[in-house]
Amino acid sequence: CGVRLALVPAPPAKAVTSTDVSDVTAAGVVVFRPGRRVLLVHRPKYDDWSFPKGKLDRGEHATVAAVREVAEETGLHVRLGPPLAAQHYALSAAVPERGGRGRGKTVFYWAGRVVGDDDVSGYRANDEVDAVEWVDAEEAATRLTYPHDRETLAEALDRRRKTRAVIVLRHGKARSRRAWRPDDRERPLLTLGHLQAERIVPVLASYDVTRVVTSPSARCVQTVEPFASTTGWELEEHPTLSEEDASAKGLARLVEDVLAGTRSTVICTHRPVLPDLCDALGVEPVSLELAEMLVLHLRKKKIAGIERHPL
Repeated sequence: CGVRLALVPAPPAKAVTSTDVSDVTAAGVVVFRPGRRVLLVHRPKYDDWSFPKGKLDRGEHATVAAVREVAEETGLHVRLGPPLAAQHYALSAAVPERGGRGRGKTVFYWAGRVVGDDDVSGYRANDEVDAVEWVDAEEAATRLTYPHDRETLAEALDRRRKTRAVIVLRHGKARSRRAWRPDDRERPLLTLGHLQAERIVPVLASYDVTRVVTSPSARCVQTVEPFASTTGWELEEHPTLSEEDASAKGLARLVEDVLAGTRSTVICTHRPVLPDLCDALGVEPVSLELAEMLVLHLRKKKIAGIERHPL
């Protein structure tokens, strides 16, 4: 098809995943708007300036927590862009009762953009956040209270430009192939697979996905159907994404169509199709687990960031 993605330098730290563990796990977004202006919040409890962030709720995906925290602390709805290096720092000194370890914290960060109105002039101060401001990046570098936030800002400035996501998703947990006698295309999700499909909904929303492309096989359709039903976006079935009808040429044509558009897109398929799909996208082949997603952040057909998220 003649369409290939070009790689740009990856983040200096490992890709963000939702499986990393720490004593305290949080997520946040470095939110930009045109003019190199970044969103900062002031917390009266600590008298500090920082980025909107907060702890993950029990069972919550880091991407979902990041978007939720921005909404709660600033009133703005954002979409996630490229991932940034996670922050790791100590909250307390080492103690013998913890095997010589102190209490630590990990904060996952993304660059992000506001969806819709970015006006914060009507923000109402509260006990948690009493000020929200759009600040010039140079001023933000001096106003931020903590050195690790200034480091995150410096990294984010290189990734502030608007991107869109192309997400490769493997379907959720389905009935066993051995135990299924009818046409394999009709093999459905198990209860766990349906739970995974529900969990995928807010994750895809965090990237502002507005196009849903899937294999017509039942297990793929059922994986993205909850998202399509919740958002109202059309569910597009493409036989070339199925195990039975996949072809390198067909996948190349589909990828060309996706890349020619401007919408953030999820593509749901099967493990055997992944190598050819990745080749069409111009990335190294991956072997995704069930309900795992590969997120490509694109700017002018160049990859500005890559991340993987198991669910």
